[in-house]
Amino acid sequence: MLEAAIFVIFPICLVLAALTDLFEMTIPNRIPAILLASFFVVAPFVGLTWAGFGMHLVAGLIVFSVGFTLFAFNVMGGGDAKLLTAAAVWYGFTPELMSFLIHVAYLGGALTIVILLLRSRLNTVIAMGLPIPQSLLGAKKVPYAIAIGFAGLMTYPQSPLVLAALDNIR
Repeated sequence: MLEAAIFVIFPICLVLAALTDLFEMTIPNRIPAILLASFFVVAPFVGLTWAGFGMHLVAGLIVFSVGFTLFAFNVMGGGDAKLLTAAAVWYGFTPELMSFLIHVAYLGGALTIVILLLRSRLNTVIAMGLPIPQSLLGAKKVPYAIAIGFAGLMTYPQSPLVLAALDNIR
């Protein structure tokens, strides 16, 4: 049962965050809260030592500090910073966290370019009849949770919690 929670909670939260950010340009606070709370529930049962648990929290604090700074300079949205923080706690202070963050950066850059191109060619997009959410075309923001979600889905299978859950199954 615990392994199922590890396999399901993180991906579902990221997909929900990406979809709500795409359609509403907001990430509900309950999504990062569920990620953090569920980490605290599953972490003791996957064999994390106190030091390992602390390193997961340190990873979250570091990502939160950078995210909060970017938010303060109006570079990143608050919901994106909270989502990244909650995701970082699941990765811990590991090379997989760095892989996740690099994927977020590249995918976020590509997403930004695509959205800017869509907005600059708005008349062409409308004439083609492509179903583009109004939130993408009207807002000046970029729904960065899409990049966070895709990066998480790409890198999560190699995260420490997933690997520990797979070891418990065997």
